[in-house]
Amino acid sequence: MQLLTGNNQSDDSKIENGTRTLSFSQCKHIALALDASMDDLAGLTDQPEPYPRAKQ
Repeated sequence: MQLLTGNNQSDDSKIENGTRTLSFSQCKHIALALDASMDDLAGLTDQPEPYPRAKQ
């Protein structure tokens, strides 16, 4: 996951253990890596499919 998100192992461990929160940028990178929406990651939607992505 680190290669896909750019997070380091220490940050990932702290996030998983609940001792650190995600920044907006980290959440965005994880959503892109998992092909999910940030709403889905946060449990704010029942729709697992992400919105159509903007062309980058």
